[in-house]
Amino acid sequence: MQIDDKYISEIIQKVLAQVMGKPGTGTASEVIVPVSAQYPSSVPVNQASTSSAGRKVIALGADHGGFELKESLKTTLSEMGFDVSDAGTHSKAAVDYPDYAHEVAKLVASRKAWRGIMIDGAGIGSCIVANKVPGIRAGMAYDLSSAMNSREHNDTNVLTLGAGLIGNNLAKQIVKTWLTTDFGGDRHQRRIDKISAVDQQYRK
Repeated sequence: MQIDDKYISEIIQKVLAQVMGKPGTGTASEVIVPVSAQYPSSVPVNQASTSSAGRKVIALGADHGGFELKESLKTTLSEMGFDVSDAGTHSKAAVDYPDYAHEVAKLVASRKAWRGIMIDGAGIGSCIVANKVPGIRAGMAYDLSSAMNSREHNDTNVLTLGAGLIGNNLAKQIVKTWLTTDFGGDRHQRRIDKISAVDQQYRK
């Protein structure tokens, strides 16, 4: 289907009118940007978000409980050929995990990162936070099977880890498995489409 230039021009003019605040539409500062405009309707994990060096970017975050594991995983990710976008935290000082889980999820949802990894004490809270961001499918993994399943069946684009539950070596194996496991497609795609439909339903 070919869309003519006039139709495209009309759409652009309507958007500009809203953003610039023409009479009757409110000022630019009053315009409320809907959720659907802030985030894509879906965030396919096979769409690479690359750095200037042409390497896929992994958004990596942690709270104070996951700080040491985050720093260790930087080396692992670099060795695998990824660039890391460090969303913090940057010390062992106590912080709140929702702030960092949200930042990781935003980087993935806005396609500034290819995928995201977030670490807190148990991995559960960060998973909940990340899944509040439209377009994100976060999964917590605690062994290789759960890491593989979350990719093959659920096409996850954010991985959460519990630093208090798994050791450094297992965490590295989970990350490698998660990053190298492809989505299974087929019957699983139908279920992902239904997840996306639920996501879309609450974007109003």
